[in-house]
Amino acid sequence: MKSLRIVMFTTFYPPYSFGGDAIGVQRMARALAARGHDVSVVHDEDSYLILGGKQQAEGAPDGVRRIGLRSRHGLVSNLLTQQLGRPVVHAARIREILDERKPDIIWHNNTSLIGGPGLLPMGEGLKLYEAHEHWLVCPTHVLWRYGRELCHARDCLRCQLSYKRPPQIWRQTGMLDRALDHMDLIVAKSAFSRAKHREFGLRQEMEVLPYFLPDLPALGDPYTGHPRPYFLFVGRLEKIKGLQDVFPAMDRYPDADLLILGDGDYAGELKRLAAGNPRIQFLGRKSPEELNAYYRGALGLIVPSVCYETFGIILIESFRLGTPVIARRLGPFPEIVEASGGGALFTTEDDLVAAMRGLQDDPAHRAAQSQAARDAFGAIWREDRVLAAYGAALARAARRKGDAGLAKALEAGAFEGSA
Repeated sequence: MKSLRIVMFTTFYPPYSFGGDAIGVQRMARALAARGHDVSVVHDEDSYLILGGKQQAEGAPDGVRRIGLRSRHGLVSNLLTQQLGRPVVHAARIREILDERKPDIIWHNNTSLIGGPGLLPMGEGLKLYEAHEHWLVCPTHVLWRYGRELCHARDCLRCQLSYKRPPQIWRQTGMLDRALDHMDLIVAKSAFSRAKHREFGLRQEMEVLPYFLPDLPALGDPYTGHPRPYFLFVGRLEKIKGLQDVFPAMDRYPDADLLILGDGDYAGELKRLAAGNPRIQFLGRKSPEELNAYYRGALGLIVPSVCYETFGIILIESFRLGTPVIARRLGPFPEIVEASGGGALFTTEDDLVAAMRGLQDDPAHRAAQSQAARDAFGAIWREDRVLAAYGAALARAARRKGDAGLAKALEAGAFEGSA
């Protein structure tokens, strides 16, 4: 099978990253490298360090070539990219990398601070943009207007000022729209996210391809160190994740605890709000192995985000381990939960309490949702299934572009098989 040369661009990449989007990029890079492809990931170390990240040691070799860009004047470099929409400081180095690697596929992820729209026309090869966030239509990436409400209509200048960010004048010039015409494939992570991009003015077509996880053939023991039944929250502790809305429901629900795994800027306020309820416990960050054990021991995972997510990878983390999900009826969560049959949706506090009660008081109901979640993960979100779908989508894009050689390699299964 032909080995393809792939260069990925992204602002954040482990170990210079904070959250799930970068982990998703890393998971894809590793999956492609494990299938024999030559994968390089180019990212901006300054963006991570300027936002308070600490200098990181290199991880164990994983088959991916990591190229971290850094400038002696990192803040200036980032500001120029943010304001001008192009990689001013790193343009020469980026061209050098593209000339050296001669990629078959140029794979753009979050390019906001590594190059903005000015990066997209650079280089030769089949070009893919994967929209992990809503940056293509939102300067703040999250469609969370003024830092306090869902965005239903553009007021971008005022909103950027509310976030204390300098406005991006290039967004008024059509620069990003023209740059996206250089893409051969643009990917949304959910049908909901594709619809939001269209609603907010993206004219290019998007194809929906979800996140994935590798299967876990050998499951460890569920967590047994907690003395009472519990529901689980996993994620960053930020206001937009909606955890504060779960606390009143827990005050009404004495029969189980709420274990919270994660950390973030809103942790202090959340702990203050939960101080009167000893059944709400903050356990901090956990290793992947510990996290899996907590998932397996939980009655269910509660996902209460109040913002427009593009996907929600913690749902399929839970499904993979057979743990039902109770998610807010918002954003992409309904399509994920309804596709799986592995959980319930809530709008009101009463809905949430009823869903919790249903899982705890009806073991047969919970067992059926658990099996449905596991089955759906294997059929829809398992690594080999999603990689095959990416290969097919890229093959169609290569055919449209007239690159018959690349199309044949992809059609022959270049992305298929298990890692």
